[in-house]
Amino acid sequence: MFKSIKTSVVALILIGTAVIAKAQKVIEQGTITYGIEYVLTEDQKKAIDVSVLPSESKVQFNGTISKVEIDMGMAMVKVITDAAAKNALLLIDVPMMQKQFATKMNKADLEKQSGNMKLVDLKASGEKQTIAGYQTEKYTYKDNNGTAYEIWVSTDLKFSPGAIPPEFAELKGTPVKYTAINEGIKTVLTLKSVKEEKVGPFTLEVPKGYELKTMAEMEAMRNGGE
Repeated sequence: MFKSIKTSVVALILIGTAVIAKAQKVIEQGTITYGIEYVLTEDQKKAIDVSVLPSESKVQFNGTISKVEIDMGMAMVKVITDAAAKNALLLIDVPMMQKQFATKMNKADLEKQSGNMKLVDLKASGEKQTIAGYQTEKYTYKDNNGTAYEIWVSTDLKFSPGAIPPEFAELKGTPVKYTAINEGIKTVLTLKSVKEEKVGPFTLEVPKGYELKTMAEMEAMRNGGE
């Protein structure tokens, strides 16, 4: 009997250790898939057809670098970001025009693109929810303009720095459902799946054949200028 109890205790310890090890493991590279919900202002609803926008975002990451590809129909957009160096490379491929453009982005460019978002008054709510199979807790915070947001964070899931949005780098956990702002457009991203696999390596060097543009030139092109 005592031998049986001892064996059971050892088994429980081993199982518990395995669970802890899994929870603490950092995924260094792989692919994350998020579902996208667009939260538009009334003016944006009049100007933007959400039905043609992507409903998913796939993020490939390796160490401190991540790559996001977005199929916009008329163009393929790729953003390669180095979380450690805080810079990025924007690549736009427009098949109909037979044009390829590249833009280098520094820390200031990235902050401007995200609306200079800063987390203020971050608080745990105690509310729990399972998202994509991971236990999460809701946190509330305000941005630097005083606007309130919520974010769902999991401590069961840990990525290398390249997979974490820069504004959430100081969180003691991984954002599983959160709000992102890009060029004034608010989206809510919710984790759908994580696949640990070999991806990359990625580089921020401009590929051959791409025409290098400044951020100002790219903004002018987007707004209909030359």
